[in-house]
Amino acid sequence: MNHLRLFVPASLLATFLLAGCASTPDVVSDTANKQMPPPLIVHELPPLPAGAKRINGIAAIVNDDIITFRDVLRESQPVILDAQKKGLVDDKARHELRLKVLDRLIEKLLTEQKVKELGIRIGDDEIRQAIDDVKRQNNNMSQSQLEAALKTQGYTFTQYEAQIREQLERLRLVSMEVRAKVYVGEKEAEQYYTAHQDKYAEEETFKARHIFIKIDEKAPADQIQQAMNKALKVLFEARQGKDFIALAKEYSDDPAAKKDGGDLGTFKRGEMLADLEKAILPLKPGEVGELVNTPSGLHIVKLDERSTGKVKPFETVKAEIKELLYRQKQDERFGSWMKELRTKASVVIKDGAGII
Repeated sequence: MNHLRLFVPASLLATFLLAGCASTPDVVSDTANKQMPPPLIVHELPPLPAGAKRINGIAAIVNDDIITFRDVLRESQPVILDAQKKGLVDDKARHELRLKVLDRLIEKLLTEQKVKELGIRIGDDEIRQAIDDVKRQNNNMSQSQLEAALKTQGYTFTQYEAQIREQLERLRLVSMEVRAKVYVGEKEAEQYYTAHQDKYAEEETFKARHIFIKIDEKAPADQIQQAMNKALKVLFEARQGKDFIALAKEYSDDPAAKKDGGDLGTFKRGEMLADLEKAILPLKPGEVGELVNTPSGLHIVKLDERSTGKVKPFETVKAEIKELLYRQKQDERFGSWMKELRTKASVVIKDGAGII
């Protein structure tokens, strides 16, 4: 066990959120698995004066609750360590990261207060179900394995249960205040489809054939010249309209061509050998391209068919579009809901709170 996944699995989230909705939209979005959206930035806080020593104190007051310096430092430590591994931390960056952590803590405290205000309760059965799902997603670990894994991460099982309860309470709150108030209708999805049809076009496909004339780089010059002459002769005949399949079966050094006439099959951009694709793409159906020189030999190519990207029918992409629009609306709704929550709350960032 390298690292335990502490969060509630996505499979449970969908079921749990549905249970918390007053009405159920016709799309279930995976956005529910997000812990929180990008943070709203709080007012800039000045750093400590030079030579000052830190003592624990109040960083912010949110209604009747407080956030301490110690809370901010504890929660920001893993964020800063991760940024340091990427070489992204100087004093200014460290200060900004801690400000963002403070902002998340403010939002977290606001949601906890709202949970209490609305009397949201999570039953013990729901906690057990969530933990059982965590076990299943960690290779069906046993209870003792779970507790051992938690211990390595500094958690007791009791603390872990409390964390799961808190996650589910917040998710239930978001379900009630955000998700249940978001809906994507058929007409809205159709309008998006009409305006963005280029996104739903199938990829262009090509069907081609080739004739391969093998050339050994170590062969004497006269043999290389013979192979070149053979290739030029076949190319001339192909361009004069002689049956390409017959030419491939007669002249190609590709054993498969004796059966399939040099069939390269149907492919999309990026799926064919780069040198061959470069020669094939400019061709019109029925045209024979220039001689292609590759490390293994010479190729004569012909494009049989080109299928332009057709737009997928609306019915086949409707669910995808609704999910996209639903995620967008949910994120917008969450942002406005959190902004409203903060506007109504008393949030005071303490002057001189040097979170550096």
